[in-house]
This record gives sequence, C-alpha cells and structure tokens, in this order.
Amino acid sequence: MIKISPSMLSSNFCAMGADAKKMEIAGADMLHLDIMDGTYVPKITFGSDIIAALRKETGLFFDVHLMIQHPENHIADFAKAGADLITVHAEAAGHLQRLVCAIKELGCKAGVALNPATPLDTVKWVLDDIDLLLIMTVNPGYGGQKLIPQTIRKTAEAYEMIKASGRDIMLEVDGGVNDKTVHMFREAGANVLVSGSYLFAAEDPKAAMKLLRGE
Repeated sequence: MIKISPSMLSSNFCAMGADAKKMEIAGADMLHLDIMDGTYVPKITFGSDIIAALRKETGLFFDVHLMIQHPENHIADFAKAGADLITVHAEAAGHLQRLVCAIKELGCKAGVALNPATPLDTVKWVLDDIDLLLIMTVNPGYGGQKLIPQTIRKTAEAYEMIKASGRDIMLEVDGGVNDKTVHMFREAGANVLVSGSYLFAAEDPKAAMKLLRGE
C-alpha cells in the first residue's frame, strides 16, 4: 500500500496548522516535517516547538526528518514534541546504530536517510533496527528540485535489500515526486512518497494524492 507524506517544507509557514489540516482532510497518511539547521544543509526551517504546536492541530502520523548535525543532541526534544518517527541522516551520525536504538528507546519509530551519493551498504548493518529507509532523490536542503535519475535505480536496489532482509521496513523517497515521476517510484518499490510543491500547489490535493497512489 502506498502512503502519502506531504512535505510541510512547501506549506505556508504562516498557516502551517491550517495547511496540515488541509492535507489531513485530503487523505494524507502522514506529514513529512523537514528540520534543517543551516549547517548540515544551507537552509534553516523550524524546530521542536513548531512540531509541538502542529501536534495540537492534527492527529496525523508525524514523519520527522532531521537534516541536522549532531542529531543525537536533539532527538529527545522531537520525541517529546510529538514525533512518531524520527529519521536521521547516516552521513550526520557518528554512531548510527546507537542513534537508531536511542530513537526507539524514546518511543518513536526510527528511520535512516541516505543522500543521493551515499551507498546503500551504509545501512546494511542497521536493517534489523530501523523502521524506515529514506532514499533522497534530490540533494537535501531545498524544495522543488528535479529528480536525480540515478536514484530510481538506487530505490529499486534498496527495495531488493529490504526484501532480502525479511523485515517490514518502509521505503520512502523524497524529492521530485509528482504526477510525471511517480510511476517510476512505484515501479521501483517505494511505498512512502514524500511530495511537497506538487501537493501544495494542487487545486485538488485529494485528487493529487489519489494519482500518486495510482488509484
């Protein structure tokens, strides 16, 4: 089953609560919340206080994506704020397996993200511990980017790696997901689709989500 995770990076930051509710009503399965620190990636977005405020506006599953340096210093704040799943970048984690386990000890599901040039082998030895693998299909830091074509093959290889593990791990893709590219992601085996500018610009977000799911 395909799950849709609208990226709040493309929402109106002055009306995030209303935009979150709009996506919930349209049929979103979760909300993708990009946390950027201006160091790991160029932009700065928002922190745990915004997550806590949004938690009061919607009961949707919170898919919190930490694009930050030293994520180990902040995971407790995001768990307390209402994150359901916390994804960290393998490239930013000094001790990835320890960090994944720490996230789960806080009561959240744990995800690991890989940038386009990071090999899949990086997560080979944490597959037993994670709930989600996020394949970045653009370089992190900005919304509205075009898909990097090579990441489709990487997504397909990640699907086979997860299948071989025998575990029920969500395979998420983030970057360039729209009506023109979505068939490639579905065919590659992705089952969680992050989409920002496409969904928030849609006149009918519900119809747009159905299209992404292939319904």
